[in-house]
Amino acid sequence: MAALRLVGFALVFAILSFGGKWVGAQVHHVVGGDRGWDPSTDVASWSSGKTFRVGDKIWFTYSAAQGGIAELKSREEYEACDVSNPIRMYTDGLDSISLEAEGLRFFASSDTDKCKNGLRVHVEVLPEAEAQQKQVETKTPMVEVSMVMADGPATPSGAPHLTGAATSILILFIFGLLCSLML
Repeated sequence: MAALRLVGFALVFAILSFGGKWVGAQVHHVVGGDRGWDPSTDVASWSSGKTFRVGDKIWFTYSAAQGGIAELKSREEYEACDVSNPIRMYTDGLDSISLEAEGLRFFASSDTDKCKNGLRVHVEVLPEAEAQQKQVETKTPMVEVSMVMADGPATPSGAPHLTGAATSILILFIFGLLCSLML
């Protein structure tokens, strides 16, 4: 029975290391919370307590009749509510925006009056939590041991590759299978 448990633990460890790295949590932020992107929402207060990281997504929910959302290039355009030359316009009423790089991002209502009345938000995108953890690990004294997983071999095109969600589901399936075998 102990050998079966050892095999089970080895199998779970092998599956966890499949793909070569741990998958970080992706956070989905709905701008404005329950009220969404609305003139009555204090989106500046909403964003002040949030941490945005590379890999997260922000969602804008609004009535398309209100107009759209302009992503602006600079703090100056943002503060002046100058939406005349945006990087991109969002007009669907439910827009998902991936935060793919570190830095500041500026969003404002495409209606200048609504923007001037506070319907605008900027987010500071920080590095991935995993990247920060790796930086901490490299700064630790040599006497401490930290586990860092190396990237696995490259997956040839056409070969199967599991995403983070698929890996998690597979792990849960195998864990359940192992538990049922041990009974």
